[in-house]
Amino acid sequence: MSYNALYTDLSGYYDLMCADIDYQEQSNCIRRLHQLFGNQGTHYLDLACGTGPHVEHFIGYGYQASGLDINQPMLNIAQQRCPQATFVQHDMCNFTVDAPLDLITCFLYSLHYNANIEKLMQCIESAFNALSQDGVFCFNAVDKDKIDNSSFVRHTTEFEDSHFMFQSGWHYSGNGENQQLQLQIEKTCDNVTQSWRDNHPMVAINFDQLQQLLTPFFDVTMFEHSYDKIVPWNGQSGNAIFVCVKKENTIINHVIDQQAA
Repeated sequence: MSYNALYTDLSGYYDLMCADIDYQEQSNCIRRLHQLFGNQGTHYLDLACGTGPHVEHFIGYGYQASGLDINQPMLNIAQQRCPQATFVQHDMCNFTVDAPLDLITCFLYSLHYNANIEKLMQCIESAFNALSQDGVFCFNAVDKDKIDNSSFVRHTTEFEDSHFMFQSGWHYSGNGENQQLQLQIEKTCDNVTQSWRDNHPMVAINFDQLQQLLTPFFDVTMFEHSYDKIVPWNGQSGNAIFVCVKKENTIINHVIDQQAA
């Protein structure tokens, strides 16, 4: 089963799967980072927006918000949640926009849904081209070299007379540019259990490599993966928040530096 088929099958339960996520805290943290680093504009796009919870919070902050996702059933839920927002079904690796944006986000490690380094590079270029001067591209990422294959998160919840169990964890073989997000989902009702298992193919990259991809386009600042406070990355953690500010002369300076070298 492909990850898109899995999410289509479970689109009605996606918010339950993410019930332990504090969307408001995440959104407020990124809004604060945008206020600190950005151009104070309010045109906003959330990549891999899912059912739209982050979009909903940014609308509450006064942003002109939109969302992009590859899964149409999830976008249908997002549109019901945020009727004033615009949602587009598209792959994040090669998106375009009609007017420049001030903030682009990609929450929940969704940047890794780009299948390989080439598509990740296309996504970064698409974000750069979509942003206005001093616009911000903000996302979280995991360093492939610091993945613990034995670690996972699990939570359970009750909904409509059914018991749900959700489990997810990273797996990296130690070589190459592909890692997996391993998902296990169970729904039990009247002593009958349905089970879904899937390994989502995702791009694997370490932070040094990721910064090398980003710096020709952006001024990059990394922070600890904590949404309740803003703390600079300690240089060791395997999870981080990236704040990338578009500078029109960034690519020109990079080319000059490369030629000088």
